Order: sequence, then C-alpha cells, then structure tokens
Amino acid sequence: MSLSPGSKKPAGSRWWIVLVLVIPLYLVSCSRPPEPAPDPTALTVALPRGPLNLDPRLSVDAASYQIMQLTYNSLVKKSPSSRLEPDLAEKWSQPDDRTYVFDLRRGVTWHDGSPFTSQDVAYTFRSILDPKTKSPKRQGLGLIQTIETPDPYRVIFRLKEVFSPFLINLVLGIVPQSAATREGTNFGFQPIGTGPFKFQSWEEGRQVTLVKNTHYFWSPAKLSRLVFRIIPDDTTRLLEFKNGSIDFMQNAAQPDMVPLLKADPRFQVIQNPGTNYSYIGFNLTDPILKNRQVREALAHAIDVRAMIKFLLRDAAQPATGVLPPSNWAYEPEVDVYPFDPKQAARLLDEAGYPDRGDGQGRFKITYKTSDNDMARLKAEIIQQQLADVGIKMDIRTYDWGTFFGDIRNGNFQMFSLEWVGVSDPDVFYYVFHSASFPPNGANRGRYANPEVDALIDQGRRTLDEAKAKAIYSRLQKILAYDLPYISLWYVDNVALAKKGVQGFVQYPAGDLYSLRDVCWADGAPPQKP
Repeated sequence: MSLSPGSKKPAGSRWWIVLVLVIPLYLVSCSRPPEPAPDPTALTVALPRGPLNLDPRLSVDAASYQIMQLTYNSLVKKSPSSRLEPDLAEKWSQPDDRTYVFDLRRGVTWHDGSPFTSQDVAYTFRSILDPKTKSPKRQGLGLIQTIETPDPYRVIFRLKEVFSPFLINLVLGIVPQSAATREGTNFGFQPIGTGPFKFQSWEEGRQVTLVKNTHYFWSPAKLSRLVFRIIPDDTTRLLEFKNGSIDFMQNAAQPDMVPLLKADPRFQVIQNPGTNYSYIGFNLTDPILKNRQVREALAHAIDVRAMIKFLLRDAAQPATGVLPPSNWAYEPEVDVYPFDPKQAARLLDEAGYPDRGDGQGRFKITYKTSDNDMARLKAEIIQQQLADVGIKMDIRTYDWGTFFGDIRNGNFQMFSLEWVGVSDPDVFYYVFHSASFPPNGANRGRYANPEVDALIDQGRRTLDEAKAKAIYSRLQKILAYDLPYISLWYVDNVALAKKGVQGFVQYPAGDLYSLRDVCWADGAPPQKP
C-alpha cells in the first residue's frame, strides 16, 4: 500500500458519522444492461508493483497472488468473512483425523479447453512436495503421506499425522499437469488455470492483461477484459486515476488524497478495517541485532502511533503481532513497547552501545526498502526517530524485484514489509519456525527458539479449538517478548473506483477475488474527462 502524509481527518465523533455514511462494505449489486454493449467492456486496475511469477506453487508476492486469484481456482476458497467454502471441490469429508476426501466438480475445463481431473490436483501437490520444484509452499504441505485418485473426480489425501491447518493450506491454485509439465519453469509466465479470467499477455514492468473465460464453471465474469497497469510512482498512479486512464485501485493511493476523492462525484471510495500486517524485520544473525535488548530499544525509539496519525491519516490500527484482532487465535495480552526515547537510550547503554558524543552515534545500521514513495518516506521517518536516540541508519533503496530478492535471500540488516492474507495461526510456522529458514519458508531473519518451535508443532497437531487457542496464546506472548519483528499496524483497505463501477466486495486481506463480479452500471465505462 502506498501512502503519504497530508491534511487531517475531521476530529471527534463527526468523523465516525462520515465514515458510516460514505464507506459501505461493498458496492451495489450488478445489474446487466438490457442489451449487450457493442464493444467489449474492460476494467483497468492499477498496481503499485508487478507480479514476479504467476505459478501458484512458487509465488509469494502480493501482486502475483492478486492476479492469480482471478486466473486459478483452489480446492477450497475463502469467503469475504474468511470462512472456507468449496471451489474446485464440490464437497469434502473427513473420515478420520488424518484423511480428507474431496469430490471434484464435473465439467470444469482448463483455459486451453482440456478437462480438469483429479490427476491435475494430485500433480499440483506432488510437484510442490518434490524438492526439485523448490516450492515455498512445501513446508505447509509436508505432512501429506499419500495422494490417491480412485477416479477422475475424487482425490483422497492421507496425512502422516494430525495437521489442523491442512484445509487452509489448500487455498492454493491448481495447475494443469499437461501444460505445467510441458512448460516447466516457463509455466509461471504463460499460465493456464480454470479461473474466471484467462491470461492473455504480460509486458514486464508495464501491464498484465486477462480476458474473460467464457466457459467458467461458476457464472462467467461480467467484464470481458482486465488490464493490470503497473505504476510504481504514487503521484503518477493517482494522476492517471483522476484523468480516467485507471478505473480501479486498492491500497494504492496516498491517504491525504482520499478525502479529496470522496468529495469528487466522479469517484467512489470503499474503506474498511484490514488484516494486512506491517512490520519491521531484523537479521537475527547480525552481531548487533541478535541482541534482544537492542531490538527492544529500537521498538521504544519508533513512534508507531505518530506514523499512523500523520503518515497513514489514521487509516490503520496499531499491531501487536502477526494475527489481527479478528482472528480466533488472537491474544491481546502481550508485551507492547510504547514510544519512549529515554527508555530506548537506557537499554542501548545497558546493551553496551553508549553514545560517546563524538558525532559517530552508538552504531550504524542499514535499512533496505523499495523505491515506492511511501516506503521511502516511512524509512526517512524511522531514520530520524533512530537518530534521536543516537543510532545512524543508512537507507538503501532498490526497485521492488531487487529489494524483495535481497529480503528472501537474507541479504539485509533491517527492512519493513507487509504480510498479506493472514487468516490462520499456522502462519507462525512459515514465518518463525526454525524449519522455515529460506528456501523452505519465510523465516528470513533466522529467528530460532526451541520453545516456539515446540508450540507451533503442538498447535498444528491440535484439532480442539479451545486447546489450540491456549497454545497460540502462549506462542504470541513469547514472540512479543523476543521481538523478531517490531509490529507496526494493520492497515485499512481503501479501494478507489470510478462512479460507474459496481459489484466490488472488499475482503479483509485486500483480495481481489470479487473483480469477477464487477460490471459497469450502464454496460460500458464512462468517457475520460
């Protein structure tokens, strides 16, 4: 999400009255025009950054994930309230604690016209489990013992042991065995799925174009084409939206622009609390940052509430950990680190990093970030706040691909990113378990705590929700104390659309699934101003 400071919101209770009046949960339902539009209808969507790979077995970045939501289907999917629902599976059953039986939909075809069968499901998961694929999803599925396909429309998973988050791990696009085998590593750049839109073209760094899948097994999309324009610069992206070149964008506008857009009759704004988690990450093998006292000092030195107020214009809530308050396993009673520069200075002194008064500071540290405007501004604020306690922070700015590659490879001291789509506490395994050091997972800071590993493993084996909640409560308290991350905020989702756009339903994690149901009010987009 790209944000920057600006004018203040209305104060006091009046703001909440405005919020209720102008920000509905979703736009009104679509009604098809009485006659089809003579020309294909399309929607142009702006993205702050482009996808890296459109193979669901390999992708971990947000842009790829959002596009894949519209080109693939999973066995099960998440509803807007984060409940699991059937997707390619018509239904499923669990004969025992370690067996899952999925009955598949009949008549589903791939975008190339070939039939979807149980063999495609088995291939997808077997290829993820194959070490040669180097899939980052492998750890979440590693307890699969066998995958059986007794007929073309039934798949049976047998697990090595009880694994409570198994179903949530199946929210993952299924790929066609034939095409994926034929294309190999190129499949992610010319993908074939079963989703409501088919891949048409990809101009790297510029745009991705999808076209309507007229044979979609759910109701076909109402738009004939989706064009994802990649516009990294915040100002350029907003200008293109205002001049009519962009029809829709979500979590891609500067906060101080949102009140102005609300007042413009050409546009509509949809804003709701989100679950995406922003944080500062550390390389815990670094000689300085492996000291917990130093990390606690950094937490006290950073004024999160001030950044929310002035940087995000209050469009976020302070975070206490990866899980949002709406999650069933969320634990609110954890250690927090309020802004306190004096306490930060005391902790740094005790950790052996006094400010010697020679102008060199206590120590120097490098912070990596992308070249996004908001990311740079956030880095500069953190840099100043750390300077106030005697820490010199060097900001290194890179294009998104280079930056994210460095983070994935552990080539950093400090950075800030956002976890998108968190809906299950098993995220702790992927992010904090010692078995998830890259390339096996996303424990990029190489945090290791045997008690944390044991609790994560125990939570994964516990089907009773009350018992699992107690396990995850203890886990969150340890993580809040250990500080492998500094928690920043859960950012609101803010979608901007032209007035004629209808049918968009906002998901807590900022998903774009519902673009499938979007249409223009009168069957065609308005003319550019």
